[in-house]
Amino acid sequence: MNKIVIIPTYNEKENISSILDAVFSLNQGYHVLVVDDNSPDGTGAIVSNLFSKYPGQLFLEERICKCGLGTAYIHGFKWSLNRGYQYIFEMDADFSHNPNDLERLYLACKEGGADVAVGSRYVEGGKILNWPLDRHLYSRGGAIYTKLITWLPVKDPTAGFVCYTSKVLDSINLDEINFIGYAFQIAMKFTAWKLGFKIKEVPITFQDRLIGVSKMSGKILKEGMFGVLKIQWQSLFGNYHKRVSSNSAKIIEAKFSPEKKMIAKVIK
Repeated sequence: MNKIVIIPTYNEKENISSILDAVFSLNQGYHVLVVDDNSPDGTGAIVSNLFSKYPGQLFLEERICKCGLGTAYIHGFKWSLNRGYQYIFEMDADFSHNPNDLERLYLACKEGGADVAVGSRYVEGGKILNWPLDRHLYSRGGAIYTKLITWLPVKDPTAGFVCYTSKVLDSINLDEINFIGYAFQIAMKFTAWKLGFKIKEVPITFQDRLIGVSKMSGKILKEGMFGVLKIQWQSLFGNYHKRVSSNSAKIIEAKFSPEKKMIAKVIK
């Protein structure tokens, strides 16, 4: 119950078995939670059929709607925290994130002092393979734009290959992170930074998917552009720290005992 990889899926039947085999073949004690958004191609059924191959290591949460990447990760974070995992990873199903890099992210947190380890395309040693020019422009431009607006000291703020320590996720009021695509990834890193956690970027090679269809859309790009402005606006004027801290989600009830002493009861 130490390390778990959350993999959100929608129509990933071509990739899901291979990515799971790749993670488990590392033999490093990783568990995997697949959060499937009711894939019509049968991705969830494929995962279910692998339970006997990976007993006690592979888990599936099937949702009844196509609710988006951000909400899938929030679902997975809560599921993992409730079961006591200490290191919780985000990773795509399409091999754009190399499972061999999981251990490097883990060690950045376990031994390197990071609270959040980001698999980064834009630090020294990081690179991208097989992307068209427009994707490079969107991604690079988005990273520069995000840094200019939010001052977030992360060179790859939209990265989706991340290791969070449980103390980070447990400190965030996850119900306040309500974006879906790029903006979700930015908001999570921004919130961790604002709450004082240490973020470390680990260079990776990002490879565009070889099989299946990209989920990128104009709606996701638009959310990223306007979401950055919303994040910074709330940070400056919306009591952001209090709102995104999990401490603000606790209800404190004060009552008098028969001895007239004050008792504070904290309910999560």
